[in-house]
Amino acid sequence: MTARIVLFGATGYTGARTAEALVAAGARPLLAGRNTAKLDALAERLGGVETARADVTDPGSVRELLGPGDVLVTTVGPFLQLGQAAVDAAVEAGAVYLDSTGEPPFVRRVFEDAGRRAADTGAALVPAFGLDYVPGNLAAALALQEAGERAHRVDVAYSMAGTSGQAFSRGTLVSLMGVLTEPGFAFTGGRLTTEGAGRRVWEFQVDGRTRRGLSVGGSEHLTLPGLAPTLQEVGVHLDWFGPLTRPAHVLAPVTGLLGRLPGAPRVTQRLADVVGRRVGEAPSAETLANARTHTVAEVRDRSGSLVSRVQVDGPEAYGLTASLLAWGATTAAERGVQGSGALGPVQAFGLPELTAGAAGAGLVRV
Repeated sequence: MTARIVLFGATGYTGARTAEALVAAGARPLLAGRNTAKLDALAERLGGVETARADVTDPGSVRELLGPGDVLVTTVGPFLQLGQAAVDAAVEAGAVYLDSTGEPPFVRRVFEDAGRRAADTGAALVPAFGLDYVPGNLAAALALQEAGERAHRVDVAYSMAGTSGQAFSRGTLVSLMGVLTEPGFAFTGGRLTTEGAGRRVWEFQVDGRTRRGLSVGGSEHLTLPGLAPTLQEVGVHLDWFGPLTRPAHVLAPVTGLLGRLPGAPRVTQRLADVVGRRVGEAPSAETLANARTHTVAEVRDRSGSLVSRVQVDGPEAYGLTASLLAWGATTAAERGVQGSGALGPVQAFGLPELTAGAAGAGLVRV
């Protein structure tokens, strides 16, 4: 019997695109959010799917959405501010949970806190199931599989090409700014360590061009060590800043210091809200028309020699995220996931099935 799929945050930009992808995949999700007028309009456009009102300021309304075994997909962010209610609801209900977050501190919170509680209730939490960080997990898992016991370090880099103008939605920009002063992390010396974002720059090749990515926390730090017992170092990097990469790297320690000041997170969030009001709700169709995503994973042995390299390319970020969430939700609804607690994409679905599902979403090895 196919489980029920609930999409929370359906009227936002990413949520609406995910709703469209779910219906295109043959699902009939329950659309949930706080704006009933927008929900009804979206539901009618998608052929009359069901709707329900739920709001993170009323956690009970989110909990009422779910029953045991349901699949919850949430796109409600910024997740550090607004994401906890959905996680708690999924844990309590024993549901499968997928989200669109790219916020490293939130992903870590899911793994280190909610994951333990989820294991007790039978819930399965699979955060960051979009551009952040499915491609990196997939590329790295394939590279680690090829490297075998020689794997000592893996580096992952995310890059985009072909965009022009505003490449991010309002929600993405607000989320990015909201984590500027939050503690970051890395996996080094065989353990998870605290490290601010942007402390390292990694150079890698895409289509014959050298690109530079800034280090960030990612779900890969939390998921990849479990795939390769010999792995001691994991790096995750974003090549999203172009010529601003070097200045951002230089300023990274300053951002870390600012984060220690009293009230810094609150000030940063207010600034993010101001920026959010000044930008458009979403990238234009013209901006995304020729956009592509590139993700590279390189594995090195203990001597630093390159052992394996995998690159996966996909469509623009929002279409890819929506398609991955739709595939993950429909697959979980039909066949379940492999385990409970907090899981990475490979742990939840297995590498062969994830590889095939990602290909269906347009994410393929090149």
